Amino acid sequence: MSVVAISPRKHPPGRTNRARLVRQRTGPTLTITVDLGSGSTVSPRLTRLLELLGELAESGEGQLSHDLADRAEAEDPQAVRILTGPRTVRQGDRDVPLTRIEYDLLLFLAERPRRVFTRLQLLNSVWGYDHAVARTVDVHVRRLRAKLGADTPLLTTVHGVGYRLADDARVTVER
Repeated sequence: MSVVAISPRKHPPGRTNRARLVRQRTGPTLTITVDLGSGSTVSPRLTRLLELLGELAESGEGQLSHDLADRAEAEDPQAVRILTGPRTVRQGDRDVPLTRIEYDLLLFLAERPRRVFTRLQLLNSVWGYDHAVARTVDVHVRRLRAKLGADTPLLTTVHGVGYRLADDARVTVER
C-alpha cells in the first residue's frame, strides 16, 4: 500500500500578482491511497494517474510525499519520454532517432491525448501548411510506429477520421 499526498501550494513571501498580494492557500490536503496489491505490474490507468499526480507536483500545485511515478516508469522499458529541451525521445534506456517531423508529430499528439486529428489538421498543425498530400501523414505515422516498435501501440488509427495517441500509451513529455 502506498500513499500519495498533495498539499496546498505555498507562495514565496512578498510575491505579488498584478499589484495585489497573493496569500498562501489554506485549503485542505488531499491524500490518495493506492493499493498496488501483491502483483508487480502496474496497470496503464494507474500509471497515468501517477503521471498526472507527478505533473501536479512538478507544476507547483502540490507536493508528493512518495513519488510512485518513477517506480512505474522504471518497471516499463517500453515507456516513451519526450525531452523537449534537447528534442530527443527515449524509450526505456535507449535514444530513438527521429526526424524533425516525426518528433514534432509525436510531441503534438502526446500534448493532446484523447483527441482525434484528421490528416489535414495534422498537416496544418505539425507541418505548418495544408497544401501537401494528406497521405504524407500516413507515411510519417508508419515510420514513427516502426521506430518505436510494434510491441507498443503508441498511435491509434481512427478509421475514416485520422490519428490519435493510444489510450494506454506510456508517453511523458518532460520540459
